[in-house]
Amino acid sequence: MKRLQVNTSFVWLFAIVAGLILSLGMIRSAGRKLSRPAQNSARTSVALLTLPHIILWAWERPEKLDFIEKDEAGIAFLAKTLYLRGERVVSRPRLQPLLVSPGVALVAVARIEPSASEPASLSSAQMESAAHEIAELAKLPNVVTVQVDFDARTSERAFYSELLIHVRQALPATMALSITALASWCKGDNWLDSLPINEAIPMLFRMGIDRSRIVSGLASGETFSSPLCRQSSGVSTDETLPYAPATERIYVFNPNPWSPNSFQKVLERYQR
Repeated sequence: MKRLQVNTSFVWLFAIVAGLILSLGMIRSAGRKLSRPAQNSARTSVALLTLPHIILWAWERPEKLDFIEKDEAGIAFLAKTLYLRGERVVSRPRLQPLLVSPGVALVAVARIEPSASEPASLSSAQMESAAHEIAELAKLPNVVTVQVDFDARTSERAFYSELLIHVRQALPATMALSITALASWCKGDNWLDSLPINEAIPMLFRMGIDRSRIVSGLASGETFSSPLCRQSSGVSTDETLPYAPATERIYVFNPNPWSPNSFQKVLERYQR
């Protein structure tokens, strides 16, 4: 009996130790899985730090920006437009010439346009196809950030959330991912906080009826409730703000083609 008791105790002790080892292994494994996104996020945020303070948006028109030196500004250029039509994703590359100086940091922008005549299905297949098209922009020369420009109704947020998750997974770990954002998304409507992005750029122009309230609040010292919206600001040359945004990066839209004169005015207004 005594020998049996010793063996039984040994079996129980072995089971307990084995269980502890297994649990520890599971905890470590889970820790690695949970920490990986945070590490990736930290690495990709370094890419944003390589961008100059001022970044010019270059939309779909001929742009000759070779007068800009690499330390003066970056260029966020429309690289591709995706049209969501029914079940399809119709991809149109940039068709207009863009001339920049060597070494200038580039942000490749993908604009997503739903179709009014053929409402998008917003299916998983459509989402995966769009994510693939966007992730391909990371292969362009001198691109350090991929940016997605889209409008999303409340009912479409699940689709765009999944889209951004797939884009993030397909991008290199060192590539930053940003989006443009309605100011209302940043102020009390924080669906952005769970997205796997490095920045959300609040568009502080073309804001419609919300403009006066949002601009006056920011001018008085208010901040956006979403942390992702506090790093960058989106402004326009034809809508002067009563203050200069105190953010790390300022993206500037120009409804007209850029020129040395219009760029100099941006420097005078927003250069640190």
